[in-house]
Amino acid sequence: MKSNMKESNEIANHINKFIRVYCPSSKTSSEHTIKSYQLALTLFMDFLEEKKKISINQLSYDCFKAETIDEWLIWLMNERNCKPQSANVRLSSIKAFLKYLSTQDITLSYLSIAAALVKKRRAPKIKVKGMSKEGVKALLGIIDQSTKTGRRDLAMFILLYDIAARIDEILSLKIKNVRLNVPKPNVTITGKGNKHRSLGLNSKTVQYLEKFVSEYHGMKPNEDDFLFYSKIKGKKKKLTQPAVTKQLKKWAAIANQVCPEVPVTLHPHQIRHAAATHWMENGMNVGEIQYLLGHENIQTTMVYLEITVTQEASAMKQLMTEEEANQPKLWKEDIRKLRDLCK
Repeated sequence: MKSNMKESNEIANHINKFIRVYCPSSKTSSEHTIKSYQLALTLFMDFLEEKKKISINQLSYDCFKAETIDEWLIWLMNERNCKPQSANVRLSSIKAFLKYLSTQDITLSYLSIAAALVKKRRAPKIKVKGMSKEGVKALLGIIDQSTKTGRRDLAMFILLYDIAARIDEILSLKIKNVRLNVPKPNVTITGKGNKHRSLGLNSKTVQYLEKFVSEYHGMKPNEDDFLFYSKIKGKKKKLTQPAVTKQLKKWAAIANQVCPEVPVTLHPHQIRHAAATHWMENGMNVGEIQYLLGHENIQTTMVYLEITVTQEASAMKQLMTEEEANQPKLWKEDIRKLRDLCK
């Protein structure tokens, strides 16, 4: 049997590879998400040390049993004052780590399987506050284009609204991912799970991006530079989400004075949500919206857009061909046959 020291070293190495190698290369490019995984694991170690009196040198795989994870969630909420939503995010991080662990050692799969059964904490559903088309127009119209930063912000938010990408997907874009001088201008987005999708750009977006690239990157841009960047010690670094959110809230506060439909606490995700909602209002196929948003499952799109049962039936019908839509419902035929057998 392995000694605790050997197991603790193995676990420490697995955690290190999970955070520093696997997540950035195979799971997500979002620094925010990676930090969230790291924080969850740190909090789990804090719990083991404080409540279980298990130091990091005494770690064993048994520490990751489902019962212990459940106790950890209770500790997070009762003693760390975590809200249910936050506790669920931490739980997802631990589950992701254990799933990774099972790929490294098949004999540890039982940990991931058991953890998958740990229930999320009941949390009130947080509704994304939408924004009308008039609100979007007011926001984009209020941004000061007389400053270099204002011109950058306008190009960024126009792009965000045009393609409804996640903010990290926008900030992870590099020059080589943006094709403007082609018959059908487009960008290649790297989404969750490092999955790629190509999204077309409208002419207005192309116009602003061309001006932005010319001003911020010059006539011969480096293809490996981030499209939107901040200079730190003379080097172009990826612009951070907090920096973007700060700018957005600044413009939202001004726009709110002109149009109350612009939330003063506006967050980049609300622009993504607004764009998707407006697509649906304009009659776009729900399957197309699913692809554009980068949702793996169409049900996620349904929930995201708060589509009702009636709307869902209509939306799903859009995905069917006319021939399929006119076919009799097979489940009703099955029930008729079952009744006939019971006679």
